[in-house]
Amino acid sequence: MNKTIAFLLAMLGINVTSACGQQAFENADVKAFAEYANNPDVQLVDVRTSEEFAEGHIEGALNMDVKSSSFIQSAKEKLNAGKRVAVYCRSGRRSVDAANQLTSAGFSVVNLKGGIVAWKEAGMPVTSDAYEVDIFKTKSGKTVKFHALVHASIRIDYDGKEIMVDPVGKLGNRTIDYTSIPKADYLLVTHEHGDHFDKAAIAQLSNNDTHIIMNKRCADMLGQGETMVNGDQRQLAEDISIQAVPAYNISEGRTQFHPKGRDNGYILTIDGLRIYIAGDTEDIPEMADIKDIDIAFLPCNQPYTMTVDQLLRAARTIKPRVMFPYHYGQTDVSKTPELLKADNIEVRVRHYE
Repeated sequence: MNKTIAFLLAMLGINVTSACGQQAFENADVKAFAEYANNPDVQLVDVRTSEEFAEGHIEGALNMDVKSSSFIQSAKEKLNAGKRVAVYCRSGRRSVDAANQLTSAGFSVVNLKGGIVAWKEAGMPVTSDAYEVDIFKTKSGKTVKFHALVHASIRIDYDGKEIMVDPVGKLGNRTIDYTSIPKADYLLVTHEHGDHFDKAAIAQLSNNDTHIIMNKRCADMLGQGETMVNGDQRQLAEDISIQAVPAYNISEGRTQFHPKGRDNGYILTIDGLRIYIAGDTEDIPEMADIKDIDIAFLPCNQPYTMTVDQLLRAARTIKPRVMFPYHYGQTDVSKTPELLKADNIEVRVRHYE
């Protein structure tokens, strides 16, 4: 490497490392690494164990244990190979191993020197939020955070406001402690099935100021809430609007699960950032009318929602910038990032089983 370039990088807190002839990755001190961590186009990965992660981690980090035999496979499924990956561990040793593995797999990587120990010693914040968090910027540069809770339950954190979608307290062996999550300013429910509509979870997340929005069946069952039907639009705040859109089954033998006209999907527009939360649906014709979507949550759980082929068709119809498969249960969605790569749709697979 040119010595002048190496010197300038060192002055910025960054140096370039190469191990045993492998592709180089960057080492960054806390200050330089913090800039990467705060960039929504950089993928932050904590390569420690899940137990260490739960004790405290950098906000927005995904947890992928580098000692797991499936580490690289998980990285290929969850990370975008076209975007830089920022890795860290406890003291910096395991993250060097992770950086070497990731660069060998074709990723561009930056490693935190000294790990989270150095991060804490520098007075930088950590969080114990146990859920995967994805961070996006709005048109005016504000931050929107998506917390992957479970299945179809999504927590959206924006500018001091809390938006909850289909909160459910327990699904299979997974339990969500909503007492540790702030009360919702806006709580959205798509339909009345038990994996979307949970009265106890709604009660835990609500107070007198919570704006509850749902389809008519749910409002009738809950005895409160504002009803929206397909096509309705509301302005929730100066910078937040919502539109209810159709969500239903079309395949023969499935229409009884989600009949046309009963359930809602939602399009949220948050300070110009357009988010499509599809609810339980197949690749219905109305998706052709859904335009300019930045982020889409699309279900993939046959026979109740879409097959993988339908999911791909729906994504190619809507053309979101980023797509999250959700509500996918045991359906294998691991190949969707590669299958949609040529369509310029970034796919992020999170724990929305």
